[in-house]
Amino acid sequence: MRIRHLTILLVVASVLLSACTPSQPTNKILISGPFEPVNNDPASTGYMFTRMQILETLIDVDNQGQLIPGLASSWSNDEDFTVWTFNLRPDVYFHDGTLMTADAVYKSLSVAFGKPTPFSKDMIANMEVVSEYSIKFTLNQSYRPFPSLLSNYATAIVAPATFGKFNRIKTLIGTGPYQITHFEPPHNITTTRFDNYWGEPAVIENVEYVTGHRSETRALMVRTGQADIVYNLDPAAVSMLRTDSDVNVFSDRIPRTTLVKLNSGHPILSDVKVRRALSLAIDRKGIASGVMRISNISADQLFGPNIRDWHIRSTATDNATNTISMGDADNNPTIKNSVENGDLLLNRKKAAQLLTDAGWLVGEDGVRYKDGSPLTLDMITYANRPELITIATAIQDQWASIGVKLSVHMENVSAIPSGHADGTLQTALMARNFANIPDPLGIMLADFSSKEGGDWGPMNWQNEKVFSDLKTLSHTTDEHAYKSLISSIMQEVQQDVPLIPVMYYVQQTATSSRLRNFSFDPYERSFRVSQMRIAP
Repeated sequence: MRIRHLTILLVVASVLLSACTPSQPTNKILISGPFEPVNNDPASTGYMFTRMQILETLIDVDNQGQLIPGLASSWSNDEDFTVWTFNLRPDVYFHDGTLMTADAVYKSLSVAFGKPTPFSKDMIANMEVVSEYSIKFTLNQSYRPFPSLLSNYATAIVAPATFGKFNRIKTLIGTGPYQITHFEPPHNITTTRFDNYWGEPAVIENVEYVTGHRSETRALMVRTGQADIVYNLDPAAVSMLRTDSDVNVFSDRIPRTTLVKLNSGHPILSDVKVRRALSLAIDRKGIASGVMRISNISADQLFGPNIRDWHIRSTATDNATNTISMGDADNNPTIKNSVENGDLLLNRKKAAQLLTDAGWLVGEDGVRYKDGSPLTLDMITYANRPELITIATAIQDQWASIGVKLSVHMENVSAIPSGHADGTLQTALMARNFANIPDPLGIMLADFSSKEGGDWGPMNWQNEKVFSDLKTLSHTTDEHAYKSLISSIMQEVQQDVPLIPVMYYVQQTATSSRLRNFSFDPYERSFRVSQMRIAP
């Protein structure tokens, strides 16, 4: 009922707003999303400046997550993946007209490595300029996915003139097809075309980004012609916009998974039978179709089918029935899950048996008890992605059906890393982005190779086989052995349940009908405006 009322309000408001919508400029587009450019530092807000094509990185990523040349035209490594050399593109100019050389790249990365990055910088023993257009890194350990780290926005290359006293960001000067003309954090970035760009020149002359905090507001903006591209739309907005002939709606699967983070060191969650039971009790198919209104996004494992080698294909086609290795009361490694086959009652029965086997018995109030203590858990989630609280509430009801009492709390997104650090977190529902490091090995090494885990990964999880196999994988050169180890690792992760996958993420975007050549970057590195056109 709430969604129906919201849709009606959106339609009425759009009619009223359309009457006062100004004519659209022919040389400019406006983009809106929930993302807030809080400052001009690539370490924290670089993702916005790469999406706006102001900044670029040494390594780029294609739609399949494969590494391709960016500002580096090529790269090479020694046999044990400890020495990496990157050859830079010649004749690349910064927006201030200066040439990008190895010295400029060295300066930019030296500052970047002194700030937070999504990977450990301790592995870098030395960085040196080899020639005018070549730079070399020596690592203190074998690290096969090293080039993928240099695709992260925090390592975007900026001109030396970017930095002022104490290397503070003075003015952001990049190499992309657009340059900043106005910046008003956290609400606005305005750019214009950079005519001395090294690659294919942009066609659209001016681009403006405006932060739109509410999905319904962004939907109204594109419907009334106030915006040309809007990102992160909720199901109600998508349903309304699909009826508008002047708006195009795009649904794209991205390398992001909605997960339940578990504290495996918690007295209740340290038992793998409990973790398996909690996973089995979730009606993923119901959440996908009922909450998100999208089929075939139920998640039976950590990485989605678009992350090729790291997704274990259970059948010839991933859209058919999936099997998931979660274990059951008889320690059977394969259970048909409700992800696609709808056998929720069987899964709930297996979940209940697992809890009974773990010593948790149902009391008169329907809650399970063990040694007089109730099976109660806390879950935190955050408002940045509006669907999360609805999913958390659904999980609360589903876990109650097997005797688990779950309390759900809405917090700031920072509560998850904070709770991980101080050990207070029990469970958390989150949308984990796997695109920050496009090589999944980098993510696995960061989050799954030690008991410490990661802010957005496992917590107090101990699995020596996975830890050992990941370290071996980081320096394996044999491709057959590499893929075999990946399969072994992911099956072990599924079996031990350090995290509970719920659904794979789909990005909902809408564009005005006047926009041509729109395409969505599944790794969310770029808005790709430079390849778009405005219809005459």
